[in-house]
Amino acid sequence: MDTNKKEPQVRYSDEDLEEFRVLILEKLQQAQASLETLKANLSGGEHSTDDTAPTFKILEEGYAVAEKEENARLVARQEKYIHNLELALMRIENKTYGICCETGRLIPKERLRCVPITTRCLDVKLKKK
Repeated sequence: MDTNKKEPQVRYSDEDLEEFRVLILEKLQQAQASLETLKANLSGGEHSTDDTAPTFKILEEGYAVAEKEENARLVARQEKYIHNLELALMRIENKTYGICCETGRLIPKERLRCVPITTRCLDVKLKKK
């Protein structure tokens, strides 16, 4: 066996994983703050239409309903993002972070820095579209 051959890297080093952990924790903190804001907007902000003309009252109520629906979608999306960040932290803990779930190859660091929740390398992601 040739000992000069370098084995392909099968996982990121502990130092690399720590870098990603710090990045993900920052994003998690930002996402949780954003979620709180979205939830506050969803629960509050009732628009009073008591003293407006009937025609405008209907329009305002329709707008308020559409706005609440959009906020609810944003809350759900943010909750999913937070869940995916938490899953990424779990992968860091078990040292599987950054490994493509389909090919088993390392996902490039640049991709992980841009999309820290990704579980697929770009080649696989592009094939799925």
